[in-house]
Amino acid sequence: MPVDRRALIAAAGALAMPSWAHAQAAPPSAAEIAAREKAAPPLPAVGSALTLPTVDLLDGSRFEPGQVRGRVLVLYWWASWCPFCALVTPHVAKLWQAQRERGLAMLTLSIDRKADDARAYLRKHGYDFPTALVTPEFHKVLPKPKGLPITVVLGRDGKVVQAEAGQLFPEDVEALARHLG
Repeated sequence: MPVDRRALIAAAGALAMPSWAHAQAAPPSAAEIAAREKAAPPLPAVGSALTLPTVDLLDGSRFEPGQVRGRVLVLYWWASWCPFCALVTPHVAKLWQAQRERGLAMLTLSIDRKADDARAYLRKHGYDFPTALVTPEFHKVLPKPKGLPITVVLGRDGKVVQAEAGQLFPEDVEALARHLG
């Protein structure tokens, strides 16, 4: 039987969570993470439509759903304290740099408690993809699915064409460009 690398990594992460959850300044506690995950919805089904809210971005600009109408959109939930996000996010940034001229739209969604923590992380790593902080108001409209990081791709018709929870490998992130056609 073939080994599912992502399933193995997700399982290892679940076991390691209590030890790393306290290592960074002000991340949620392991109990808070567990409670949120228990209440989190599953990944959206392929073919389903998501309602995208208007949201202020951390760079001071604004994301309007109409801006991405007719374009492929990658939604990516992450946190500055998440070790799996730290492995995936550089590849998401490369995808953004390589494919935005081809029409790829992206909205990354930080679940950090403070916008300044997310901004500092973005600055430290030189990431320039559009990022919003997931506020309680935002979460009511578009709740984060179970897991972290979360990658959801909406096709040009606004419907989910791919949804993934957990670490993606570099080749998995690069392959998201196939949705551009």
